[in-house]
Amino acid sequence: MTQLFDLTGRTALVTGSARGIGFALAEGLATAGARVVLNGTRADTVADAVERLAAKGLDVQGRAFDVTDEAAVVAAFEAWDAAGVQIDILINNAGIQFRKPLVELELTDWQRVIDTNLTSAFIVAKHAAKRMIARGTGGKIVNIGSLTSEAARATVGAYTAAKGGIKMLTRAMSAEWASSNIQANAIGPGYILTDMNKPLIENASFDAWVKSSNPSQRWGKPEELVGTAVYLSSPASSYVNGQIIFVDGGWLAVL
Repeated sequence: MTQLFDLTGRTALVTGSARGIGFALAEGLATAGARVVLNGTRADTVADAVERLAAKGLDVQGRAFDVTDEAAVVAAFEAWDAAGVQIDILINNAGIQFRKPLVELELTDWQRVIDTNLTSAFIVAKHAAKRMIARGTGGKIVNIGSLTSEAARATVGAYTAAKGGIKMLTRAMSAEWASSNIQANAIGPGYILTDMNKPLIENASFDAWVKSSNPSQRWGKPEELVGTAVYLSSPASSYVNGQIIFVDGGWLAVL
């Protein structure tokens, strides 16, 4: 059984992994044996994240680049090609949130959310998959969706559109790449205790709503997503493709 979930000898890129969910996933994959490349837009925060994980004896390195900039993504992959680094596992985690009613939402803010949460997943996966296909050894792509991949909430229209798109983009990846032994799946986190959710966590009425509307009666923790990420990155999920697994404490199971 251990071999089913062993990531030894695999290299994983986790986008948006300097903090929050991405950092937890990077640590989890590295603990499972993978060499992990951490990513973010700021070199200093990426370096700090790498230092914290390296101090635990994990095999990690970092590369700062903007996942919405295709030229920067291409440069990163070309640098890894030159260094003999093969990305076997891609976790598309980078994302932002912007809360405003749709009738008040500026097009620039809509586009920024779509680009960061959806288009970046296409860009990075496109260049990772090209190399996976050329090598002929397959690979794993795990896109991070959301509860809003399935259900909408007011004031997060752009985010909802992007995360709904992640669900269907994942299926499109499966349709095109499954024959090359690439498994593309997604994780839909519930309400998780992260820096991005800090304004909601500190809002007493919203905090109470999260706890009362969830059968588990609590927020999730970033580390509670690790098991699903390792599963979808490992040989254990070799015939799982085009799926989104919700890790939400049962939130979507009830009305």
